[in-house]
Amino acid sequence: MSAFTQHFAFEFRTGLRNKDLFLLNYLFPLGFYLMMGVLMGGINPMFLETMIPAMVIFAVLSGAILGLPNPLVDAREAGIFRSFKINGVPALSILIIPAITTVFHSIIVAIIITVTAPLLFVTPLPVDWLSYALVIVVTAFSCAGLGALIGVISSNSRITILWSQLIYLPSMMLGGMMVPISLLPPSLAKVGALLPASHAMQAFMGLAYKQATEWSPVGALLVLIGGGILAFALAAYLFSWDSQNATRRAHPAVAVLALVPYIAAALLLA
Repeated sequence: MSAFTQHFAFEFRTGLRNKDLFLLNYLFPLGFYLMMGVLMGGINPMFLETMIPAMVIFAVLSGAILGLPNPLVDAREAGIFRSFKINGVPALSILIIPAITTVFHSIIVAIIITVTAPLLFVTPLPVDWLSYALVIVVTAFSCAGLGALIGVISSNSRITILWSQLIYLPSMMLGGMMVPISLLPPSLAKVGALLPASHAMQAFMGLAYKQATEWSPVGALLVLIGGGILAFALAAYLFSWDSQNATRRAHPAVAVLALVPYIAAALLLA
């Protein structure tokens, strides 16, 4: 437990001291949150009704999908994982501890947004605080799983950008954060069901804000949990200690299985 605590403390401090991680965990999501509150609040006042959950999801995506994979790839390329293996550090800890620290950073940013948004932009607060906290944790867990999986299957940092953007950019457009899913064409709404952001928004609005949703908020929460578990399981299965190791348990393409809960949800909506 002492080794786990020390590793966690090191990773948490790294998220604050490393300029790139601090940017993605804090500066970028909080700066975007303030900009959207000023711009979108003036252009489209209805945006303020869903601003808090939308910006919380944005912060989670920034930290987990954009920030988490690169350090894993860099550490593997630098041979750090080899030294971990020699010293008996289990592979699961190498994946879980950075993911947990990312979740903690996301929760801190979520608290900042939740506390300041009503004061700065007069946004409505959640109705059910317990559900609100649960959805934040589950969303962060799900996205951290995908971030860890991207870090495991990517051969270099350039590839992590490609995989991360395949989730991040569609989430911004189709995830219900900027434009409500109800306003999207039905075909695009079904594509949006392939994204964690869409299910997170449905869970937030249905469970925490007690508003009508496009599909079951409980089902959306279950999809996020299933997707997170699958992503972490596949990341542990496909994990490689060394980039020079030519032997793998399976082809990296197996990682697509992490999308099974989201694909099933999209098919049920068809």
